[in-house]
Amino acid sequence: MSDGLQFARRIRTSPYFSRIEAHGVTGYSVYNHMILPKSFGMSVEEAYWHLNEHVQVWDVSVQRQVEISGPDAGRLVQWLTPRDLRAAQGGRCYYIPVVDSRGGMLNDPVLMKLADDRYWLSVADSDLLLYVKGLAIGAGLDVSVEEPDVNPLAIQGPKAPEVMASLFGSEIASLGFFHTGYIELFGTRQLVSRSGFSSKAGFEIYLDDSSLAERLWDLVRDAGRPFGMKPGGPNLIDRIEAGLLGYGNEMTRENNPLEMGYGKFCQLDGSIDCIGLAALQQIARTGPGRMIAGVKFDGPPCPSCHNPWPVRAAGEGGGQVGRVTSAAWSPRFRCNIGLSLVDDGYRDEGQAVNVTLPDGSERAGAVCGLPFREGG
Repeated sequence: MSDGLQFARRIRTSPYFSRIEAHGVTGYSVYNHMILPKSFGMSVEEAYWHLNEHVQVWDVSVQRQVEISGPDAGRLVQWLTPRDLRAAQGGRCYYIPVVDSRGGMLNDPVLMKLADDRYWLSVADSDLLLYVKGLAIGAGLDVSVEEPDVNPLAIQGPKAPEVMASLFGSEIASLGFFHTGYIELFGTRQLVSRSGFSSKAGFEIYLDDSSLAERLWDLVRDAGRPFGMKPGGPNLIDRIEAGLLGYGNEMTRENNPLEMGYGKFCQLDGSIDCIGLAALQQIARTGPGRMIAGVKFDGPPCPSCHNPWPVRAAGEGGGQVGRVTSAAWSPRFRCNIGLSLVDDGYRDEGQAVNVTLPDGSERAGAVCGLPFREGG
């Protein structure tokens, strides 16, 4: 492996591990204490075009589930988030901000309601399981909070529906976005959702039997061959263009859902009881002092953004008004693009700014909305 990652029991491998190695994985990241395959010999730009034009299979076992079940499951789930879940339906997915008592973001999972007394939180990279367990114990709720052995496999790209139709029929391939269904797989019943961490059509198979993982990978790869399928993983360029925010990159506990553009997911009129409600109500009254936005900036392809880059108001002596947390060269827009929290007063479309790179150079740029679009 090119990154020299040393494996240990505390960094878990997935049940698809033998298959991703056989397909020539060239880079990993660590996410939720597991390895996340990131690349398979293609450059980020090559993988971007392939994802946008064909179809890929991703091992996203790192997308762990926090299962909340029992008589008080619905009460606990609602307590976690300012999103109103009173009308949540089975067979649907719900994007939910999870916040602490100050309104700070702890995670931004996708919630799946499997039954009135059973939910899965498909979590981003953080130890949300321990937080939820602590709340359940502290409140004396009649629930079980566990991490089931579920290892999602994602099929992403514009040809994903064709692959799914060839495997499981047209009904599952025509699932609406953020809807779930079930497939029969090797004599078992497995959950599927129309979702995924890309801007293109996508499905995720939530495999709950690790012993079937290699057979599932082979089944999907064989079905995908006629459609030009390749193995891959979440793509940085695609993520930024689509304005998909990454927990730990764009947001941490220091950020609240209102400044991250998630106000539409927050019910703050007091009709629901959730942790952090009073803090979020206060932020809503005064308005967030900064908001997430896109930034386009000039120059040759920028380096990787490991530490945030200052964004300054254009003009001599311009002060810092934001910071880029993720950035990449976009072959579609022919410029560098980044995601940044931008201070109030500097968020207008077209606001001139300068981005300071790690080498000290300044790149002229402009603030734009999300997702990125032509002319924006």
